[in-house]
Amino acid sequence: MTQEDDVPYPLDAAAVRSWCGLALEALGRERERIDAINVYPVADGDTGTNLYLTLESAARAVEAAFDGHASAGTAPRLADAIGAMAHGALIGARGNSGTIVAQLLRGMTEVLAATDGSADALCRALRRAAASTYEAVAHPVEGTVLTVATAAADAAERAAGEAAGAAEVARAAHEGARTALRATPGQLAVLGRAGVVDAGGCGLVALLGALADVLSGEVSAAPVAVRADAPLPEAAGCEAAGRVAAAGCADPDGPAFEVIYLLEAGDAAVARLRTRLDGLGDSLVVVGGDGLWNVHVHVDDAGAAVEAGIEAGRPYRIRIQHFGGARIKEPEMTARAVVAVVPGAGLAALCAEAGATPVSVRPGEPPASGELVQAIRQAHAREVMLLPNDHDLRHTAAAAAEQARTEGVRVALIPTRSAVQGIAALAVHEPGRSFDEDVVAMTAAAGATRYAELALAERQSWTMAGVCQAGDVLGLIDGDVVVIGSELTGTAMTVLDRMLSAGGEMVTLVLGAEVPDGLAERLEGYVREHHLAVDTVVYDGGQHAAPLLIGVE
Repeated sequence: MTQEDDVPYPLDAAAVRSWCGLALEALGRERERIDAINVYPVADGDTGTNLYLTLESAARAVEAAFDGHASAGTAPRLADAIGAMAHGALIGARGNSGTIVAQLLRGMTEVLAATDGSADALCRALRRAAASTYEAVAHPVEGTVLTVATAAADAAERAAGEAAGAAEVARAAHEGARTALRATPGQLAVLGRAGVVDAGGCGLVALLGALADVLSGEVSAAPVAVRADAPLPEAAGCEAAGRVAAAGCADPDGPAFEVIYLLEAGDAAVARLRTRLDGLGDSLVVVGGDGLWNVHVHVDDAGAAVEAGIEAGRPYRIRIQHFGGARIKEPEMTARAVVAVVPGAGLAALCAEAGATPVSVRPGEPPASGELVQAIRQAHAREVMLLPNDHDLRHTAAAAAEQARTEGVRVALIPTRSAVQGIAALAVHEPGRSFDEDVVAMTAAAGATRYAELALAERQSWTMAGVCQAGDVLGLIDGDVVVIGSELTGTAMTVLDRMLSAGGEMVTLVLGAEVPDGLAERLEGYVREHHLAVDTVVYDGGQHAAPLLIGVE
């Protein structure tokens, strides 16, 4: 279904949905080329990938908003769709450019959520988006995506002054961004030496081009089967990595780590956090608001950056990437690696210490397949064991494994349904034996581990163990509620008795951040007293893990 050229689409919820799909397709096609011209602020060749993952999260959030309204028998408004897009980008933002694009979308939302999507509203939204990026970046630099965003807003204002519609305003913004992008090598020396345009700006051009295509009626308003024809502008050639090496653009004395996390905190705490992180490193970008923020910074002391977040509020989805000595050089491929999805920073640290690449997630916000593919890429291994550690992630993990296989990586999906099964599988991982033998051993260890979880009921509901009330402690074994209790310790003991009634040699306890003091000691003592010859090991799960995870091998 297409629309006549002289009848453009309105800027409404359906257009936002189509915009997400078209932008994701465009970034998917351009991802590798944008990665190749990524020289600023760090020549680590991942801007295209980060932008794609950011938009993938935004698109998933928009689809979820549409699904929610469909189930309620209502239609989403523009405010619902654009708000979901901005929120999805915020929680899924990756890298410096992804974080800035998330702020751009948030700036647009601040205007569009209270309008009917008119040309004037779009013009004001683009201006607010550009201004908000300068507010988010600690030390703005011209010749970057910030400059491109400002040029887009300038061009939109000129078009709006000529009584143009929303489609014409979007097209003018796109053309203004393209023109500004071509000029970036003359504004930022590192781009001029490499002979390329700004990678983040290149991604923004793709994003604005998708919006212009949707509003002009050149594509279907459906969320699938969308297209983008116009190539992105660039300086002569795209072999940026080699040029950067020749031009000496990489800074071996720069910060060693990129640290990104989501943060629940108030405005005053975030203001103090900005000041502290600005003193620790560079490339500081803090975006968000209303209690939820995305923090991005390059530092030498990754631990100090995370600790600063803990002091400010509740950080989660913590990602730490080591740039290495020569940032433009790909790390040497290892023979085999493990990628594990884990809930909470404590388990992420545990997996990292064991040599695995952790993907830290917050309950209720599962990773997208693209995020798992990126983690597999960052493991830089010929063979990868992928531990989803969640029954509901099996399809997402399978899709990520299949994608990685098309890129030449041999991936085995170990069917772990809980973090404690992942710990058991990781404990028997042995890179020195054959791939197939390692898969069998890890799968067997996971399968031999029964898993349980203690959680707090959020509302009254029916369970397999009866009716629970809000605030009750639920004991789940292998995913099913089997115990309803009034307090954590007694419920945990009942769950342990049930699990150990069939035998067991090892109990694994993973503690959440807010469990009562002394809980681990009491449970260890209970196991010693009531279940002879059973050992207990305790791990700190950290924030956002369940109050208690239990594994029995």
